[in-house]
Amino acid sequence: MAIVGAMALVLIVVVTVSANYWVWRKTHASITLESSQCVHEPVGLVFGTSYGLRGGGENPWYRARLDLAASLWKSGQVDHLLVSGDNHTRYYNEPIRMWRDLRRQQIPDAAMTLDYAGFSTFDTLARSRDVFGVSRVTLISQRWHLPRALFIAQYLGLEARGCATRKRSVFNDRWMWAREILARVQLLADLYLFDRHPYFLGPSIVLPTDAETPGNIIPVYRRVPMPAPVEHALEDLRALRKPDNDQDLKQSWHVF
Repeated sequence: MAIVGAMALVLIVVVTVSANYWVWRKTHASITLESSQCVHEPVGLVFGTSYGLRGGGENPWYRARLDLAASLWKSGQVDHLLVSGDNHTRYYNEPIRMWRDLRRQQIPDAAMTLDYAGFSTFDTLARSRDVFGVSRVTLISQRWHLPRALFIAQYLGLEARGCATRKRSVFNDRWMWAREILARVQLLADLYLFDRHPYFLGPSIVLPTDAETPGNIIPVYRRVPMPAPVEHALEDLRALRKPDNDQDLKQSWHVF
């Protein structure tokens, strides 16, 4: 029994180390630790997490993700934010909470799309592809979470890069690092043994992409409509200034 137990322990250790090395090897080159160096992508995917901690107080990982998402949008490194989270009951709604807090950081509604069925990292990424039609994306999360998220994204065929939140020491996040070590083993089992599928997909939701350049998000200033009186006044002005022929066009230039 002792020999069998020792062999089983060795096997578990080998499988765990191998799985983590594989995930790290496939993804580490796609993770940027300095937010200012994150490359531009049309969509920034914000992974949901709980607002508060069980012992009380605000979840630092929640705040870090939102701060980074707001910073990337304001700097033009992403054109649109896909905010995904858990909404399994009417009393718990991660996307709405994130949406409210991003609005407090002056992110306009037109720059955000909410995904209410991001029950897990896998579901969030699968839905971003199959429901929202995302193909290129920046994943916004902590550095301990990004390897697993990027591995799933690559498995799903997404062209993804990871942008890590502000650094915290490994000691401060030690429980999350430990959790991820086991989660990466479960990840490989889900993808290659159990053929995992998202819990819920639903109808397609089209992000505001540019038809002329598919995959690119239309900038907010081109998506926010003008008030109707202003738009009508501009149309009337264009009609008045429209030249009837080339001669009128030449004369109109002399006016200005």
